[in-house]
Amino acid sequence: RSVTVIEARQLVGLNMDPMVCVEIGEDKKYTSMKESTNCPYYNEYFVFDFHVPPDVMFDKILKISVIHSKNLLRSGTLVGTFKLDVGTIYSQPEHQFYHKWALLSDPDDITAGCKGYVKCDVAVVAKGDTIKTPHKANESDEDDIEGNLLLPEGVPAERQWARYYLKIYRAEGLPRMNTSIMANVKKAFIGENKDLVDPYVQVLFAGQKGKTSIQKSCYEPIWNEQIVFTEMFPPLCRRMKIQIRDSDKVNDVAIGTHFLDLRKISNDGDKGFLPTLGPAWVNMYGSTRTYTLMDEYQELNEGLGEGVSFRARLLISLGVEILDPSSPDITSSTEVQLEGVPNISEVGPCLDGQPCRGFQLLLPLTAKAMRSQVKKSTVRDKIKLAQNFLTKLRFLAVEPQHSVPDVFIWMISNGKRIAYARVPSKDILFSSTDEERGKDCGKVKTIFLRVSFGPAGWTVQSKIEIYLWLGLNKQRKDYLSGLPNGFEENRLPTDGYMRMFISAVKQIFQLRVHMYQARSLFAADSTGLSDPFARVFFSTQSQVTEVLAETLCPTWDQLLVFENVELFGEASELRDDPPIIVIEIYDQDTVGKADFMGRTFAKPIVKMADEHYGPPRFPPQLEYYQIYRGNCTAGEMLAAFELLQVTDLPPIDGPTDMDRGPILPVPLGIRPVLSKYRIEVLFWGLRDLKRVNLAQVDRPRVDIECAGKGVQSALIPNYKKNPNFSTLVKWFEVDLPENELLHPPLNIRVVDCRAFGRYTLVGSNAVTSLRKFIYRGANKQANNYSTTGKKKKRKKGDEMEEEELDESMLDWWSKYFASIETLTELKVQNSFLVVHDDTGGSVILKKRIKFKSIYIFVCSVFSNKVYAKELESEFDNFEDWLHSFNLFRGKGGDDDDQNVTDEDRVVGKFKGSLCMYKVSDDMSRDMSFDSNMGMFQNIPHNDPINILVRIYVIRATDLHPADINGKADPYIAIRLGKTEIKDKENYISKQLNPLSFDVEVTFPMDSTLTVSIYDWDLVGTDDLIGETKLDLENRFYSKHRATCGVACNYAIHGYNVWRDPMKPTHILAKLCKDGKLDGPHYGPGGRVKVENRVFMAPTEIEDENGLKKQTDEHLALTVLNHWAEIPRVGCKLVPEHVETRPLLHPDKPGIEQGRIEMWVDMFPKDMTAPGPALDISPRKPKKFELRVIVWNTDEVVLEDDDIFTGEKSSDIFVRGWLKGQQEDKQDTDVHYHSITGEGNFNWRFVYPFDYLMAEEKIVISKKESMFAWDETEYKIPARLNLQVWDADHFSADDFLGAIELDLNRFPRGAKTAKQCTIEMVTNEAEMPMVSIFKQKRIKGWWPFVLKKMNENFNAKDKVMEYPPESLNFKAVNSVFGKVEAELHLLTGEEAEKSPAGEGRNEPEPLEKPKYEGCFPIQLCYVYSLIVTALLLLAMLALFLYSMPGYMVKKMLGA
Repeated sequence: RSVTVIEARQLVGLNMDPMVCVEIGEDKKYTSMKESTNCPYYNEYFVFDFHVPPDVMFDKILKISVIHSKNLLRSGTLVGTFKLDVGTIYSQPEHQFYHKWALLSDPDDITAGCKGYVKCDVAVVAKGDTIKTPHKANESDEDDIEGNLLLPEGVPAERQWARYYLKIYRAEGLPRMNTSIMANVKKAFIGENKDLVDPYVQVLFAGQKGKTSIQKSCYEPIWNEQIVFTEMFPPLCRRMKIQIRDSDKVNDVAIGTHFLDLRKISNDGDKGFLPTLGPAWVNMYGSTRTYTLMDEYQELNEGLGEGVSFRARLLISLGVEILDPSSPDITSSTEVQLEGVPNISEVGPCLDGQPCRGFQLLLPLTAKAMRSQVKKSTVRDKIKLAQNFLTKLRFLAVEPQHSVPDVFIWMISNGKRIAYARVPSKDILFSSTDEERGKDCGKVKTIFLRVSFGPAGWTVQSKIEIYLWLGLNKQRKDYLSGLPNGFEENRLPTDGYMRMFISAVKQIFQLRVHMYQARSLFAADSTGLSDPFARVFFSTQSQVTEVLAETLCPTWDQLLVFENVELFGEASELRDDPPIIVIEIYDQDTVGKADFMGRTFAKPIVKMADEHYGPPRFPPQLEYYQIYRGNCTAGEMLAAFELLQVTDLPPIDGPTDMDRGPILPVPLGIRPVLSKYRIEVLFWGLRDLKRVNLAQVDRPRVDIECAGKGVQSALIPNYKKNPNFSTLVKWFEVDLPENELLHPPLNIRVVDCRAFGRYTLVGSNAVTSLRKFIYRGANKQANNYSTTGKKKKRKKGDEMEEEELDESMLDWWSKYFASIETLTELKVQNSFLVVHDDTGGSVILKKRIKFKSIYIFVCSVFSNKVYAKELESEFDNFEDWLHSFNLFRGKGGDDDDQNVTDEDRVVGKFKGSLCMYKVSDDMSRDMSFDSNMGMFQNIPHNDPINILVRIYVIRATDLHPADINGKADPYIAIRLGKTEIKDKENYISKQLNPLSFDVEVTFPMDSTLTVSIYDWDLVGTDDLIGETKLDLENRFYSKHRATCGVACNYAIHGYNVWRDPMKPTHILAKLCKDGKLDGPHYGPGGRVKVENRVFMAPTEIEDENGLKKQTDEHLALTVLNHWAEIPRVGCKLVPEHVETRPLLHPDKPGIEQGRIEMWVDMFPKDMTAPGPALDISPRKPKKFELRVIVWNTDEVVLEDDDIFTGEKSSDIFVRGWLKGQQEDKQDTDVHYHSITGEGNFNWRFVYPFDYLMAEEKIVISKKESMFAWDETEYKIPARLNLQVWDADHFSADDFLGAIELDLNRFPRGAKTAKQCTIEMVTNEAEMPMVSIFKQKRIKGWWPFVLKKMNENFNAKDKVMEYPPESLNFKAVNSVFGKVEAELHLLTGEEAEKSPAGEGRNEPEPLEKPKYEGCFPIQLCYVYSLIVTALLLLAMLALFLYSMPGYMVKKMLGA
């Protein structure tokens, strides 16, 4: 569960020090506090870990709050909050909200409206989920707050406050909550036997809790109370949790729980209605009603899992009222209220079978919409749309006001409950209208009884066939209407309600069960295998198959015959709806009872006596049946079932060549037709074998088995020295079904050959599908003559001149940022147009257009491919010819068992491949065919080879915080074979340093690369944040050529230099030779021909001196970039790239701990040595100095009133600072008593700063707090803030207005004060924009603006930020002042050569201004001194006047 708080805007209030609190359940985390701003920028990442069931997780509330001025001594003031339940987030696409704005509201004042916005990313990740980061939208789109609110689809942007009235009347049927011993003790002391339960109702909704009063000693409590919640509508919290609890002095206990889904009791359509319920009874289910001191199933009473018994029912109603905030009667608080309500007349459950009105209304509309919309073009679209409709129909079909309790059937032995079944009452509810009748009402159904829940509940304890009917007493005459024909009713004399039904019609059948095989079964033994057998139940009989030892893919090939099966009922009914067959798979153990492995159900094909046994129904075809273990799949079973009426039964024709004693094989006609196949096995090697029985594996061997045949690999004499096999290819022949879907699995087992002839099983793997290993023969595709890379003719007038780029600005990071399109590289007045040329690269062209706010990315004649996931996922795990098979050992785990996962059972890998084909005499062989290698021709040898591995780590994102403060101090650790490198000494606080490593290794011994991210700690051991593992061997040998990515362009110098030791011409020649292709043939005119295909490209290249010379490298590179188009052997080659890999922690399997961006190059040591590694070191910021001279102000708002004349005036001064450097703010002197709003200053501000030109960010390094050990580096936009203030002597200074200038792009200053208007800020798109980094020096007038607010503002030496995007310009009617300033930017070297002083100081002092529109400065000082002296004299006179009288009173004791 992760939340990234990016920024906040439009926070209501002035003089703010905001921080954001993110709260989920009881867990709270805070961002840092940003001083003096109402638009803070955070970009802080938080992770919340929970290990709870999904239902509990989805009901938790995410609460985002903004708090003002929180510190150690004070809790701060709440500005606003936003609430959302986790289930809503998980239901979103990709389980996340990305770059959305949460609207804040004040829970203590619902009339206050919007209190601001918080921009954040919110994601919920369950085990096995992966979060895909969406494509970044334009910043202008994200700044559209109203269009990007954090709301689910369909929820209106403007939500209203509403009151939710939940009326709770009474409860019935509460179970006993105390033992009879306690009741007797109480009776002895008190003298009366009172009920020993003290119930109350607790309601949880939207993070708030409401309770009724406690009814003492009452099994049928009556409350007549209502709980009132105040929350926005539609609510973003879907469920209301209603719970009856028993009050206790020690610990309150839940009696029963009911969840009320507000979506099911409301409709947002044209004929919709607000959430409305009842008054109606809601039923609560949980553990059994018999009281025990320690209830092991107490979780059921909390609402977790399916209840096994009725607990109580509660009479409630719910209504919603939309509030009018302008009404004077509305209380502004959202606190939960408890009120009394009048009693309600008797409300009984409605048993007339009528569905709710809302469902009657919505169902025809949905059906009509479905008919009109299912007209999509593709089958995929139709299926997706139909599934959406099915989900909606199922949602509508659930009746939320169904008040009839469910039916529970218990099997009891000796007073002990053995097993149960729960039947929903709606399924057996009777109605005279067929469409409204329950689907199982009046039908004989097979019901399986089981124990409560968990693994013990997976086995069927009993199977009963039962006839159920539920209806009103007046409909009693119809209860036997669905009874099968042939049953007669006999009333028992003992009880008037008991009846016996005797069937006069009986049919005799024979059931034939053809059990052929199963695959992918559950591993029930510690070896990772099982000894499976199947038990088949039908009617009152059961039979078992034989036990097959140590296999997960048994082939029983066995016929089970059930003789003389008696079935009651009419023949036609039995033919159409035969009884269910239950097949359970067990693992046979030598000691103890068999272990349950899974279950499946089947229905037989029925043949009556008068039907012919022949096609198309008979003999039945083998089918796959899914085996389930609890809610998880646990394999598949291949079988067929036929039910034959006993008269003239067809003979059983078994194969004559098999003699298995009493075991009958599957007969001919049903068993598959077999053909002879040859299976060739490539034995490459074994990897990462773990210890077995505490001993290391030393001499392993691989055994391959399929359908009873197999082959063994050569023995590896010393696994540590060389884990590869000496003999590469072996084969065996086997009879397999012609139907590929019926092929049996292939079993791979690895054994360790130990002393004295002992063999120990290391691990095994079952290849369930062999289809991808079947050899299909060469694809005889037409080698059409075609040309790639033709230059398209451009029309006249479309010619565009190439832009000369500043090479000093471009480096590897320019490629990177251009590829991911997440960072603005250049914002220039002449925008660049990027077009793709025919070589697959990109060319930058310049087009003269009117400049607007457009982000331009540097895409030179190259591009890095950035993959959002692992590289192997894009190239089929690089298993084009060499496959990796995981070896498993140990018992399998279930979903409920979090401690056992498949990753924990992996004990190593077998590397190799398979090839299977039908054996035929007419197989053509090439002249160069090597019979020893079979179908595995032209594969490399597997001898040890020395490799130089070059690892580049770019950056890590979304790292799981490892410190208490929610941050991490990461550094990289590399492990490859015996080499381990830790970059601990170069760690940088709160960020990761890009690095490259060179490691020399030997394949196959060192083939797994582990890249880990650790959190640096000052004290104690460093914590592992996460790690990722790469299989370098498969990459190295893959035909996709993943050794070194193929670039888009060939260059011999500069930052884009070709880094592969093999030039494109050499690579192309080798690929053509290995693939036995014709070519390459280089021709004139920039052409190259490969296998009847012609490619075109430039033939000139520039060297370091700018001289052009002829080369074929561009031509060869063009072919490599289009290698997938080459027939027969073509495939996509790995491009120059950066891959994004998830970081995982061994203790938290399946949950991402962050992501790392990296790539790996590999170079064989026996070839030409590669050049130096690419320079990916982080860019160094450049030193600059910004000098801002404030000359004058004009039309500044006048704030003060003269004491004597009442004339308006202001004591003006200007404050300035660079964003992120508020502590370095600088003020001008004060221009006193300005009566026209004009001020004269001639004052210089000097701001030195470090700047990254390419990223357009200022770099600031400072400690996060006084307790921080290291400085943290921040990158923030380059923005200059200027503010105008009114100085006060005896109170806080008054803030008058502000302007924020983006130094890369801000409006050109007006030449005069009259030309300076508010349009310069509100209408930037139409204004000429300049960059101080290009203009260097600029002078002009800019307006001060301010968002109008009603709050009183008091600030003392505070810095206030008001960027243009945070201002509500609709409320700004005029300019609040104007400033004439001059901005001068110098580099660090230039500033040292020509220094300037701050203010008017040396060097380069400024002249003192000539004051106009105010008193001279001397008179201002005299004026203020006279006023101060008069005040002091008045105070002294008052003291002298009152002192004598006061002393006399004290002396006389008055």
